[in-house]
This record gives sequence, structure tokens and C-alpha cells, in this order.
Amino acid sequence: MAVVTRDIRGIPLWLLRDYLVDLDGTLAADNLVVGPGWRVQLTRLADVQIGSLRVGEVRLEMSGAPEVIAALERALWPKLLRGGG
Repeated sequence: MAVVTRDIRGIPLWLLRDYLVDLDGTLAADNLVVGPGWRVQLTRLADVQIGSLRVGEVRLEMSGAPEVIAALERALWPKLLRGGG
């Protein structure tokens, strides 16, 4: 079993959780999503200050077989591409 940790900025925890549920995950606890062969623990981190701008940050701790985690990341990353504005 592999554990991969990623810190994601600029997307709210609730939306990240919804994306994981869309990828066949089930909400097992408040910030724990479990899917077929994987589980992701979400943790809200302190906001990052960039000048006068504050950006939220969420930590994803993904666990599962390496090939399952790789497939989950490939499916999740396009959802995280968001235009500014």
C-alpha cells in the first residue's frame, strides 16, 4: 500500500470532497472519502498569504495500491483545473 500526500491551494475542502465522491468515493467520515481500492483523508491547512490575497489550502493523504492512486490522480487533476476570474 502506498501513501501519497498532496497539498492543494485555491480549492475549498467541500468541493474537493465532492470531486472525490464523483469519482466513486463514499463519505466515510466528515473528511474521509473511501473509494474502490483507495481512501483519502482531507485536512484543511492554514491559509497562505500572498500579498493582500489569502488562498485556502487542503492536504490530501491518499492511500491504496500505487496503480490505484495513480489512476485516482489522473481522474482528479482535470477537475482541479480552474480558470481564474
